[in-house]
Amino acid sequence: MTQRKEDDASFGFRTVKAGEKAGLVRGVFDNVASHYDVMNDLMSGGVHRIWKTVLLDRLNPQPGQTLVDVAGGTGDVALGFLKRAGARRSAEEKSPARAIICDINHEMLKAGAGRDAAEGFANQIARICGDAESLPVSDNVADAYTIAFGIRNVTDMDAALSEAYRVLKPGGRFICLEFSHPITDGLQKIYDAYSFKVIPWLGEVVANDRASYQYLVESIRKFPGQEAFAARIKKAGFARVSYENLTGGVAALHMAWRI
Repeated sequence: MTQRKEDDASFGFRTVKAGEKAGLVRGVFDNVASHYDVMNDLMSGGVHRIWKTVLLDRLNPQPGQTLVDVAGGTGDVALGFLKRAGARRSAEEKSPARAIICDINHEMLKAGAGRDAAEGFANQIARICGDAESLPVSDNVADAYTIAFGIRNVTDMDAALSEAYRVLKPGGRFICLEFSHPITDGLQKIYDAYSFKVIPWLGEVVANDRASYQYLVESIRKFPGQEAFAARIKKAGFARVSYENLTGGVAALHMAWRI
């Protein structure tokens, strides 16, 4: 059942009113925006870049396509999409690919905007501030929809998945990269020890913000398991739903098509 706005929602291990969660999440990313890319590299040892490379491998960007990248923040996925599309042999014969980056947080969008011009893609990227649950994007506009490490931060995941379906063209591709649940108990214990002890400490030392990174760790634990989340994607109307565990399930790629 789709969650109503007046219901409670999880904010890490806390329970808050659903209407309050978006503002709390916005505050977290206001705080971490200027250190976001550095912290991602430190927290994952750079492995998040490998995960995003796998996402782009599976997406197989092509010239002329339009990507809607939700919770796109500083633009890693969108820039990778445009680079790959532009490197295709057919790129000179077709119109350039384009990307619409939508993020609820102005500070994250600002942190990434300078990278577009520096890498020569400013004319192919539109950045808009908006909520994943109510995207300011027309119906049937996207060949691909991506959301990397963002779906767990929305208040109503089912509404966000419905919006993903709405903005995709028939035949469009959905890919979600998200932290998930390790597939062995041993790996889960190691991951728990690292994430609860090291990541908040890194946040305090590097970003002077332990609380925001404590929330990020807790939000990962509250996220549904791989099978449960795949079921929610199917419920939103998607076909050919699948997932691929990365690094033993520390992260997972959830993939589907709008048919």
